Amino acid sequence: MLQRYFIVVCLLLCSTSMLQADEAVIEIPPEVIRYCDRDDVRLFINEMVAQQKFNRAELMRLFRDAVRVDSVLESIAKPAERKLTWEEYRAIFIDEKRVQAGADFWHAHAEMLQKVSQEYGVPPEIILAILAVETRYGNYTGRHRVLDSLITLAFDGKSRQSFFREELKAFLLLAREEHLDPRLIKGSYAGAMGMPQFISSSYRQYAVDYDGDGQRDLWNSDADILASVANYFKKHGWAMNQPVVLQALSATDAAAEIAVGRGRVGLKPEKTLAELRALGVEWDKKAQTASDKTLATLMVLDKKDGTLEYWLGLQNFYVITRYNHSSMYAMAAYQLSQLIKARAEVSKDFNMRGNTSSSGNKR
Repeated sequence: MLQRYFIVVCLLLCSTSMLQADEAVIEIPPEVIRYCDRDDVRLFINEMVAQQKFNRAELMRLFRDAVRVDSVLESIAKPAERKLTWEEYRAIFIDEKRVQAGADFWHAHAEMLQKVSQEYGVPPEIILAILAVETRYGNYTGRHRVLDSLITLAFDGKSRQSFFREELKAFLLLAREEHLDPRLIKGSYAGAMGMPQFISSSYRQYAVDYDGDGQRDLWNSDADILASVANYFKKHGWAMNQPVVLQALSATDAAAEIAVGRGRVGLKPEKTLAELRALGVEWDKKAQTASDKTLATLMVLDKKDGTLEYWLGLQNFYVITRYNHSSMYAMAAYQLSQLIKARAEVSKDFNMRGNTSSSGNKR
């Protein structure tokens, strides 16, 4: 393959079209060097052998088969939150199909959803909204080989290489623990997997074998999927029957200075509602279901016409941001959850207590 590549390059260089002065110079891409031959990769393999008792020959074969994926590097550099307004971002995830599919999924799994919700203390609509936003209820779980994505980001990424090397370690451990072939697992460009799109470390820490078959299957087991999302929220501090957000009617310039825009910092509630009121934040007191001592964070969401929306994110909102560290993501998921719940409730033959039949077995 390497010899064929250089033959092609030489032919191109010899062609008259490539000799024109205004043509770009051909560069030899780094992927012609196999990962298993790189010193930094060999060091990583040595660590996995020494610390996690992996077989060196098997790891060398894995890294020999891995390929660099440039589209992964391009995608990781431009997440949607950095360039879209709130209205544009919202339109991606909140639509009629997702709402109706959420109500249908609820109907089909009502008994299991009710059981999981009661056991973990997380509302069904929140669980369903996450599955809707992440993969449209499993319709799109990713096309990239997770092995290739994580190796590319861990050794050729322009940022967060340490994070992705830890995720690569977690992925290899996960594959061994769950008896999976790491070559066959596909996911997102960042290595997220299954219907709920867990990254490897989250999969190992929060996934649940709820159907009791001895494997935590986030692709095919509805029971495992629902319970795993609920467990994730429970472990991150979801408070049942507590509010998620309050919509602010107005905010002074002084308050706006401390508002969270679309960044990935400052999402944790740190000021009380009383302190925010003193700064000039106003909201509908009739809709308030939290005390003045409740901690909140002020968020600003920009609209296409240049106007702004202000919201107060409470503890449960912060929990949603633990799934994806973005205020727009959390707001879209929350608003979608309310639409799904309303659609499910209006169904004439649907009992919200979960009396419809559902086996909860693997699909």
